[in-house]
Amino acid sequence: MTLQPERHVLVVFPHPDDEAFGVSGTISTYVNQGTPVTYACLTLGEMGRNLGNPPFATRETLPLVRKKELIASCEAMGVTDLRMMGLRDKTVEFEDDEKMVQMMTGLIDELNPSLIITFYPNYAVHPDHEATARAVVRAVRRMPVEQRPKLHAVAFANNTGEGLGEPDIVNNIRDVREQKLGSMRAHISQTAWMLEENEKRLEAGEPEAENWLTYERFFSYRWHEDFEDQF
Repeated sequence: MTLQPERHVLVVFPHPDDEAFGVSGTISTYVNQGTPVTYACLTLGEMGRNLGNPPFATRETLPLVRKKELIASCEAMGVTDLRMMGLRDKTVEFEDDEKMVQMMTGLIDELNPSLIITFYPNYAVHPDHEATARAVVRAVRRMPVEQRPKLHAVAFANNTGEGLGEPDIVNNIRDVREQKLGSMRAHISQTAWMLEENEKRLEAGEPEAENWLTYERFFSYRWHEDFEDQF
């Protein structure tokens, strides 16, 4: 599949592996088309739940493990511009709002992206996801309308369909299936059980299991007053 040409794509997520499940196929497609892609990952996921049984890491060594996995995921997707932004896992929601907005504004001013991929505010479940999404939206909202990049957002809360309807962007990523799997496998410390379960579902012929590796879905951010007032 060929995606619409973009000047530069900026991907912003709070945790290593946030990119792998929902957007790594889209990222890989852009990279393969020659579009510059920057991935800004706000934390190293040092509070990740999985330390292994028996443990493969301690709470002190897990950040290094996840950093290596993040780099490996970017290599699988072909991303060469990875920004590790230095925030702490599970504390992004407590960061100063203006500091967060300025972090996003700095990236936007430097990169001049025509597209930003992040989470959709109020539909991203995890507090760090929500804080990241709010910061991106606030930064873009401060820009003149005619200069704003597009926002393609991932939403997966239980009320997503009720609040947002059906995704308005569906990318067929079949051609980069192996790159997506490579990104997911790179985060093996956190994804081993999920990959194992999905493999069983694939072997059983469950359509949804293959669908996960074939399509990625996004919502265009809606800049009307109902949403403006929230942030």
